[in-house]
Amino acid sequence: MARITLDNLAHSYLPDPRGEDDYALKQLDHVWQDGEAYALLGASGCGKSTLLNIISGLLQPSRGRILFDDFDVTHAATAERNIAQVFQFPVVYDTMTVRQNLAFPLKNRGASASYIAQRVQTIAAMIGMESVLDRKARGLTADAKQKISLGRGMVREDVNALLFDEPLTVIDPHMKWELRTQLKSLHRDFGHTMIYVTHDQTEALTFADKVVVMHDGRVVQIGTPEDLFERPAHTFVGYFIGSPGMNVIPAKIEGARAYVNGAEIALERGYTALSGKVEIGVRPEFARLSATEGLPVRIRRVEDVGRHKIVRAEFFGHDINIVAAEDENIGSDKTRVAFDPARVNVYANDWLVEGSAA
Repeated sequence: MARITLDNLAHSYLPDPRGEDDYALKQLDHVWQDGEAYALLGASGCGKSTLLNIISGLLQPSRGRILFDDFDVTHAATAERNIAQVFQFPVVYDTMTVRQNLAFPLKNRGASASYIAQRVQTIAAMIGMESVLDRKARGLTADAKQKISLGRGMVREDVNALLFDEPLTVIDPHMKWELRTQLKSLHRDFGHTMIYVTHDQTEALTFADKVVVMHDGRVVQIGTPEDLFERPAHTFVGYFIGSPGMNVIPAKIEGARAYVNGAEIALERGYTALSGKVEIGVRPEFARLSATEGLPVRIRRVEDVGRHKIVRAEFFGHDINIVAAEDENIGSDKTRVAFDPARVNVYANDWLVEGSAA
């Protein structure tokens, strides 16, 4: 296991980058703690796989260093970093049995036969493949092969880090939850440093201790699932985390008041004068329909999704979403919306602004 330090790290695929826009991975300075589980979350093209490949040694950064504990591995080969990596598509030895595939990393390192047998049995149980241990991998389905890849990545207990690059893409949906739970259990039991790349917020939020949200080559927030939901540090985090995502509405801020088209919204905190693009962000869960309180809103449609209702509405010309209880009656008298002042975030140029006690 290792603490991973990203020191002044940046990468461009161009031979002579001249400006920030030429970098696929913009400057990163972070320390990821030994033994924690991290998820790199973001849309396609945001830089998460680039960063994972730099950590694994498959890619040399244009600038900066990678340290495992206090050892600089920036120019070390992948084999020298003592990591295990599981890729998006399964990589298995078709001519070997499942048992032989799982045992291969341990045999390569000269582990004893008794330890290999015990460890293979443990991992096979974890990935649900005990009954096919002596079958050749060639005839197995894609999701079964990916489970072998996952198992082979997890079979070693002495690695510095386990890296997963969208490993559940080819897994049947009903198996995804089970495998995520098993990965979480493995982390709890053995304490490996784990880094898991995904574009799926459910995977990230259920797997990780800390979620690393990436956007346009930057890390825009590192936090617990609760941090990302309650206090998105960037409007992208608010939009990307949650279903539906955070409502972002242009506003004018004066002290402990926000104004949307001249209509006043109370804030819990006070703010000094803000410049540039100023907006408020409110989660749909913290907006409430009312017949008498709040500001005018026009309901366009109501979607019943089982556990709750999603109200699609127009608020001073802006599309917003409101989450209502499953049993809430949304009649024609519900023409106003109220926001919880404690849950209204303020953003300037997309970044969260921390106000002071009002």
